[in-house]
Amino acid sequence: MKKFSIAIITFLLGFTVNKATAQCDTIASICAKHIISTFISDGQQYRSLLLNSEETAEFHTTFFGETTYRLAACSGTNDGNLIFNIYDQDRHLLFSNRNQKNAPYWDFKVKSTLEAIIEAQLDANKNPGSGCAVILIGFKQK
Repeated sequence: MKKFSIAIITFLLGFTVNKATAQCDTIASICAKHIISTFISDGQQYRSLLLNSEETAEFHTTFFGETTYRLAACSGTNDGNLIFNIYDQDRHLLFSNRNQKNAPYWDFKVKSTLEAIIEAQLDANKNPGSGCAVILIGFKQK
């Protein structure tokens, strides 16, 4: 009986993980439409499952000097569900899409190389449930 219970729990956990992965794959595909042809993907998909609007996902990246970037942020099938903030390594706020009606992407140029922290959070006013947060970064080739 104990082996049967463990098998059921393992199956249910595997099913839940597969479902969450599939949800993130779908959202990443939707989000990729914002990395238009003038930008080249950095090849990363920054993902996090957020269980509610109280949770915050944190991603670390490096932006290289004299490069123009596009950061795309998505959760769900509609734009504007995800709030993202970009900070330098000293936690000075560089940008927030909250002030831009939760715009799904932001284009910017970095003067000098910097380590950055990207935080993502579900907008409680638009998506109070759980969801997968996906951040994609593209850059313009010099």
